[in-house]
Amino acid sequence: MRMKKKRHGSERIALLSQLVAKNPADVANNPSEFFGNSNSLRVEIGCGKGDFIRGKSVQEPDYNYLAIEKISDVCTVATEKYAVSRGLGSMAPNGGWQKPDGAIYVLGGEEVDFSDLDRGNVRFAVGDAAELLKDFPDNSVDAIYINFCDPWGKKGYAKRRLTYIGFLEMYSRILVNGGKLHFKTDNRELFDFSLEQVEISKFDLKYKTYDLHASDMNEVNIETEYERNFTEKGFKINMIIAENKK
Repeated sequence: MRMKKKRHGSERIALLSQLVAKNPADVANNPSEFFGNSNSLRVEIGCGKGDFIRGKSVQEPDYNYLAIEKISDVCTVATEKYAVSRGLGSMAPNGGWQKPDGAIYVLGGEEVDFSDLDRGNVRFAVGDAAELLKDFPDNSVDAIYINFCDPWGKKGYAKRRLTYIGFLEMYSRILVNGGKLHFKTDNRELFDFSLEQVEISKFDLKYKTYDLHASDMNEVNIETEYERNFTEKGFKINMIIAENKK
């Protein structure tokens, strides 16, 4: 289901622009400039409303995270939720942003100022990951997460799937040797296709399950909103972890 158009969405995310990377490749080239540290960078492709990346950044805090989302309004929601979870304030009654000290930033005005410590270890980016990742330098990413992407089930659309060999080759290039690709889907056809693509790629399959929530990995699994909704409807969640081998 498509998200309803957000009122003043572009202005809202502009207020929180210190949490947003205008050029994601710059983050990969110089993460210390964006995060204030030299920790390894991890990337989520299609972050949705940000439930996974928020949870992951807390579960494994010694990494930096870049969450990419193609739909601007969805990224706006993810960014706002992250800011709230960090205690950076909340939406003001007028649609702007109110910091904990009561200072209000109005729509169309000056961006909200946060310290490096306040901003934490997550940044967001709006755009098509297929295009954005092309500009990432080699060996710049420690791990990639793909959760419940579009299965592109129509005939002739296989090359658009984010686990198609062409994408896997790009992931392999930007991942460090030994870097991990984590993939979750409720779509069995896409999952079987993905296993076939991993088999012919430079990745080694390290783990797979056709029922994540009944597996030994469920204890550390971080659910997305989509995942919770479809699990409640009885769908089983499939997962792959593959290791990059150069």
